[in-house]
Amino acid sequence: MMVMTDPVSSIRNLGPAYEQSLARVGITCADQLRDVGADAAYEMLLRDGQRPHFIGYYVLVMGLQGRPWNDCKGEEKKALRKRFDALKARAHDPSQTEFERMMDLIGIRPGADAS
Repeated sequence: MMVMTDPVSSIRNLGPAYEQSLARVGITCADQLRDVGADAAYEMLLRDGQRPHFIGYYVLVMGLQGRPWNDCKGEEKKALRKRFDALKARAHDPSQTEFERMMDLIGIRPGADAS
């Protein structure tokens, strides 16, 4: 018996591009994203080489709360910025963008190990 689950894009604010990015890190349905949570999911995206973008982060946070993306204001937005900055400092390696990862995979960059 096949279990049907809602796609990530069924969550407010999250469209097909966000859905594809999350699928690349193993998050393939809305319930899975809710279980993982915004911070852990965004950290997974950063570790996968996604370029950090504050709006992309708070769109995810607001979406998981069922709120419009532009509902984030004032002190709440400042607090989210601190969380975003901590995630970015912990998980983003500027030398590992998607492009650089692909170059490493095919052995183009000096010192990179081609698998």
